Amino acid sequence: MHHVVLDRWSHGESALHRRDARAKTIAVLIFLVALATAQRAFLPLSVCDLGILAATIIAAGLPLGAALKRAAVVLPFTAVFAAISLAAGEPMRAATLVGKSYLSALAVLVLVSTTPLPELLGGLERTGVPRYLLMVAQFLYRYLFVISEEAQHMRAALQAKSGTLRRAVWDRGKFAAAGGALGVLFARSYAHADDIHQAMLARGFQGHFLTLSGRSFRRADVFFVAGALVIVAGTRAAVEAWI
Repeated sequence: MHHVVLDRWSHGESALHRRDARAKTIAVLIFLVALATAQRAFLPLSVCDLGILAATIIAAGLPLGAALKRAAVVLPFTAVFAAISLAAGEPMRAATLVGKSYLSALAVLVLVSTTPLPELLGGLERTGVPRYLLMVAQFLYRYLFVISEEAQHMRAALQAKSGTLRRAVWDRGKFAAAGGALGVLFARSYAHADDIHQAMLARGFQGHFLTLSGRSFRRADVFFVAGALVIVAGTRAAVEAWI
């Protein structure tokens, strides 16, 4: 299943994988704040930040090319606003928008790819993030793939009966059938949700996900956060001073 790639990456054995989720979250927040507030000399700074993230990806044992490609998923969304800036005669603003969005997505991707989501959400909970939001994220993570698999099975059945998906969508006689398929998907998803709810209540669920393992915030995590602060802030200060 192609959608579990990030989950497989997050179970690595590198030094970055072994750091506490709170330490990695703080390091990413430091990077994002420094990136978002950068105004002067953004182009050379973005190159340096990309180098920092690329070195982190390699040190974590993740495939560099695949990570860079997956972070580009945000570009179609920011390209619209970048095009507006270009039309307004602000090419530098357009380049800054694209660069900041891509680097931010890559930084978050590194965090998710080196931290299993249960550990990441557990770390966020220990830092004071509202439990309700984390529970919603847990349910999305656990069961969105179930709905995705159901949709893929229905898509395969539709292609088997109609030849191609494009033909089935643009055929007016079968457009209503496509709408009915969405209704069936919703009904199946609702039935799955009800079954899951009953099963969780039967197992004593009390509104809180328990984890079998958890990491403690150690001295190495303190050094990791301090190192991230020095590298990110030092790189920005050096680039701005050089320019």
